Amino acid sequence: MENIRWKVEGMDCSNCALTIRRYLEKENVRNIRVNFVDGDISFDLNGGSTPQQIQKGIDALGYKVTGILEADKTGAPAKKMNIHLKYTLLCLPFTVVLLLHMVHDRIGWHWLMNPWVQFALCLPVYIIGMSYFGKSAVKSLRNGIPNMNVLIALGATAAFVYSFTGTLLNLGEDYLFYETAATIITLVFFGNYLESASVQSTQKALQGLAKSQKTVANMIAFDEHHQEVIMPVDNKDLRSGDLVLIKTGELVPADCKILWGDASVNESIITGESLPREKHAKDMLIGGSSLAEGTVKAQVTAAAGDSALANIVNLVKQAQGEKPPVQQMADRISAIFVPAVIAIAVLTFIINYFVLQDFTSSLMRSIAVLVISCPCALGLATPAAIAVGLGRAARNGVLFRNAKSLELFKDIRQVVFDKTGTLTTGDLTIDQFQTTNNAVSEEELKRITYSLEKYSNHPIAKSIATSWKSKNEIRWAKIEEIKGLGIKATSRAGDVYWAGSYKIAATLTADNTHNVYIVRNNELIGWIDVKDDIRPEAKKVVNYLRNKGIVTYLLSGDSKTKSEQLAAELGIDKVIAEQTPEQKLAVIESLTRQAPTAMVGDGINDAPALAKATIGISLSDASQIAIQTADVVLMNHGLKNLPLSLGLGKHTFITIKQNLFWAFCYNVVAIPVAALGFLNPMFGALAMGLSDVVLGINSGRLFVKKVT
Repeated sequence: MENIRWKVEGMDCSNCALTIRRYLEKENVRNIRVNFVDGDISFDLNGGSTPQQIQKGIDALGYKVTGILEADKTGAPAKKMNIHLKYTLLCLPFTVVLLLHMVHDRIGWHWLMNPWVQFALCLPVYIIGMSYFGKSAVKSLRNGIPNMNVLIALGATAAFVYSFTGTLLNLGEDYLFYETAATIITLVFFGNYLESASVQSTQKALQGLAKSQKTVANMIAFDEHHQEVIMPVDNKDLRSGDLVLIKTGELVPADCKILWGDASVNESIITGESLPREKHAKDMLIGGSSLAEGTVKAQVTAAAGDSALANIVNLVKQAQGEKPPVQQMADRISAIFVPAVIAIAVLTFIINYFVLQDFTSSLMRSIAVLVISCPCALGLATPAAIAVGLGRAARNGVLFRNAKSLELFKDIRQVVFDKTGTLTTGDLTIDQFQTTNNAVSEEELKRITYSLEKYSNHPIAKSIATSWKSKNEIRWAKIEEIKGLGIKATSRAGDVYWAGSYKIAATLTADNTHNVYIVRNNELIGWIDVKDDIRPEAKKVVNYLRNKGIVTYLLSGDSKTKSEQLAAELGIDKVIAEQTPEQKLAVIESLTRQAPTAMVGDGINDAPALAKATIGISLSDASQIAIQTADVVLMNHGLKNLPLSLGLGKHTFITIKQNLFWAFCYNVVAIPVAALGFLNPMFGALAMGLSDVVLGINSGRLFVKKVT
């Protein structure tokens, strides 16, 4: 399958997104995501229609494919005047002059009362309005999904045609409502501009991330004399393997590995952690981070489009295009909203005409019903809140893979932690050791152990070899690693050495509490214990969860004694230890049936359990399969932002509910008010535009709202 990602102009509301989605579904493409907030769409071709055919189809719907979304094109497009603002400014002078006829006696402009003058002033506004609203309305009706522009076009056209009829038949000023038609069009353009501005403000966190992708890199090249030459290049032109020079204060142009130099690096753009991290040779640098101090030469490991930051931006954009369950009801209502409002407007006209016996008043009330109704508010309620929630999360080092996870967080009642690498750092250090043979000194034990463990890939062996590195190592005649036991070696003198688990020393000692046993010629000569340091934020995070009434579990493959000791130290409620990956999966299945459960893990063995949990949460330094399986990734090398992810999920859902409540209540109240004649069409058009702005402002509160 070929993945297509396009930027599309012309989407104003959820009905627009729904129109494009239904068209794509007819074309039998898969994995469709349509985000009207920023105009991004993506889908997978399955060998049917070609991209060119689909692009023509989208253009025929009244929208415009403006380009392919690439890593260097994410974020805000090139600045140009907002189309709604442009049309507002074009219409405003004509509309203002038209409105002055209401005070013509005071200013002495009696010529404004001439019907043909009013017609001439209104006509440009009407033509501009119909070129936008009318064109969009016709195309939406043709595709069977009427949008809000149908209501605006009907309202403005009714006022204009009624006035033009009065002008032709010379029926007098009681039949002239040119200012109503012009004001509706101008105010709706202005309202749409305010709406688009408020929606775009919800994207500022994501745009901030995207901007960090764009920088100039100092690329290192070599001339014919093999002398270094520094060439400034756009970071989007860097490829894996290129060499770059990065100095104090500069942005890291792409993901890369330090070859030379030391630096203090600010990775807050990715991790949310403001304190710089010390980096040395062989350490990785994340594209978009900045060097607070130092100079390094580094080798690019991923092009700009494949960088960690680019992947984060793309994942957040995809998540914004998804619909959580709470939006489904609003979408169903929004799909039938326009036909329902048209029916209500017709009913309003009929009832008012029979009650009032006044055609003009009845028409104005039905027009007011058309223009005050706001289907956009229903469609905007969820995307606006999700855009802010996901953007703030990404900015603070929390990556949501899908919008559904934001909503699910509100129900979480249990959090299950893996032990090693999750609650602990995963960095093992030697805790204590002892020789059990008086003929072997501590230094000799260290030398023997290092000479054995340096050949093992086991994490414990690596930590011991790193700590006890020696230049005076033993040269073995033969050495091999035996799975499940340890390292076995034979010296040139014929002595047989072992470094391994209790199994190799089971016949030599009854003490099975140590991590590594050293045996020489079937005699125990020493043992070593290692420890895994607890993450400094772990206790605080567990306390936060307990204070929120969330039950905490420790689910580990480690021994019951060590697991219970760690749980007691951190205040974890329940311990389930000595579990295989299959058993972990069964435990998570059982817990998820009891109550919504989040699983926090980092290893390959945690991946099945992460997938089975209500929400799977992984750390950024976890195994790749764990990260790919998780719904949420904490990018701050630890648990620090787990409370933020829980809080953002909960408060984003609260904001969605508030937005939907406002959208429903606005329409439930506004439509009857207009139908009863308490609001004229001009104020109705203004109220309609401002209703969406209220949603944008309420969603924007998530940027600064305390969520933990």
